[in-house]
Amino acid sequence: MSHLRAEWLRWLPFHRMSTACLDTLIQSAQEVYFAPQEVLVSPAHGVVREVYLLRRGAVSGQREGSLAFSYEMGDLFPVGAALAQRSVTATYVAQGDVFAWALPLSVVQEVAARSPQWADYLRGRMAQLLEDSRRQLQESMSSRALMQGTMEAELGSLPRKQPVMLSGDASVRQALQLMHERRIGSVLIQDADGTLCGIFTRHDVLGRVTLPQLSLDAAVSAVMSHPAHALPVEASVHEAVLMMSRLGVRHVPVMEGSRAVSIVSERDLFALQRLSLKSVSNAIRAASQEPQLIGAGRDIRQLAAHLLAQGLNAQALTDLISHLNDLLHSQVVKVLANRMQMNLRHACWLAFGSQGRGEQTIATDQDNGLIFESDTPDQDRPRWLAFAMAVNELLDACGYPLCKGFIMASNPQCCLTPHEWAQRFEQWMTHGAPQDLLKASIYFDFQPLAGNLELATPLREQITRRAQALPRFLKQMADNALTHRPPLTWLGGLETHQVHGLQVIDLKMQGTALFVDAARLMALAHGVQQVGTRSRLVAVGDALGLSAQETQAWATGFEFLQLLRLRAQIQAESAFGDTLASAEGAHQPNLMAVEQLNHVDRRILKEALRMARQLQQRLEMDYAR
Repeated sequence: MSHLRAEWLRWLPFHRMSTACLDTLIQSAQEVYFAPQEVLVSPAHGVVREVYLLRRGAVSGQREGSLAFSYEMGDLFPVGAALAQRSVTATYVAQGDVFAWALPLSVVQEVAARSPQWADYLRGRMAQLLEDSRRQLQESMSSRALMQGTMEAELGSLPRKQPVMLSGDASVRQALQLMHERRIGSVLIQDADGTLCGIFTRHDVLGRVTLPQLSLDAAVSAVMSHPAHALPVEASVHEAVLMMSRLGVRHVPVMEGSRAVSIVSERDLFALQRLSLKSVSNAIRAASQEPQLIGAGRDIRQLAAHLLAQGLNAQALTDLISHLNDLLHSQVVKVLANRMQMNLRHACWLAFGSQGRGEQTIATDQDNGLIFESDTPDQDRPRWLAFAMAVNELLDACGYPLCKGFIMASNPQCCLTPHEWAQRFEQWMTHGAPQDLLKASIYFDFQPLAGNLELATPLREQITRRAQALPRFLKQMADNALTHRPPLTWLGGLETHQVHGLQVIDLKMQGTALFVDAARLMALAHGVQQVGTRSRLVAVGDALGLSAQETQAWATGFEFLQLLRLRAQIQAESAFGDTLASAEGAHQPNLMAVEQLNHVDRRILKEALRMARQLQQRLEMDYAR
């Protein structure tokens, strides 16, 4: 039993389950073998009565009329059909020799009633994979974090929060009432001699009280998490971050000897970092000279690496990076406008592309433009172009490289009056050539950053109104979006290309861009005014009447690819990253070597790319015909 348990513990979610629940699954499992090309399960087999945990080999699934998908070691299938008590909709075929464990559905359901971790995994596999990947990334990146300031501080040096204690024989009702009255997220549980024996949190309420419909009069000791993983006052904030990451806990008691003297939460540790966010923001707003602005650019990139090491998710991290980048770009515009005596009440600085969508990662160049009011544009344009050139050059010095495609405000084609911008957008939508569509995919994702922001409002209204009335334009956008395909083989495996001896995938062109293009097109087609990819996907899902689960799967796939891009860009400082970043003499910060991914990340990468493929299939059916 012990050797089997050790094997199962390598995979999600078994390493989070109790030993008793895991042993129940192992004892019920029957090892099975399938020869190459043998069918494991198909629609003809009828209602699914068991699920398979793949031990060795690979299995492909094929639905009629769609491309294949694949499963590798540690994957569990077919979960959806089993839980719905129906037959599968795909045929699962062994690719080579396959060894697996067959788990009876009755035991799967029985363990789900006792194990919140198992139940959560069965219900939300994609979200669970993403969370596990995020925690593994947090642990691996913590050693790369800037070990200074708050990360090195001792827990005993932080403001103390007196822990609330309860006896183990107190009722769940008493614990909940106390948490509500004190507005706290946890209480510590002690035994008769005052020894800390567990902790009861809001997370325990859902999994151990609400879902099992446990009586509130039950003893809190029956539903607490135990043991309560604690740290001494001498431990560092960094050690607390690692403990939360490794054990999946949100609260850590702080001990002085055998006595709990404080408690720190995930929120507390993030609040410490917010002080750094505030200091960076304040430094940007106060900057008035080039060295200060250039230093702020460095601080943003260092802070991003620090936050990634602390486990911040991709959506929140790109939001923060984009916010700080916007703040710095806006300050550069204001400083230079004041110095060059340019009146920003008659102009608006625009951000395009990923910055316009609020989705910037660390390696990002400039995509920007300028709207200026003038009755004599040809006469006034040279002054605005000189101003824009000064802004572009200072932003380059701050760490935002000049755009290779010259999509910058210092380009006369990107420095226009409101009427000229409107004409340009109308031309692209009504008579655009293929190269114009490529421009539209960048320019249409814009947001106003500095100056008279109202100058940009008519352009947003024009895009939303006209796109819905031009089916030819939508078809052209669909054709353009389908130019790149997800890097999946016909069997559903990862399709890579070789760079400097490494098998790699371009996480931008073959990953996030697929979601971005699909979300933009569907948003335009349905009159959705949101610009961010995630918000577009959610709004489009609502407009189409899709289930929240399907929409969330799209958004989660996009978020995971963003997370991998951030990791690849931060790791570009290592020897491995330098190899890819300088591949073929060009800066390629979005390449990810597949062999460097752990098995969890490989699994969710394929899931994310399958989500992209499903989105593209929708584009083909709805717009490309």
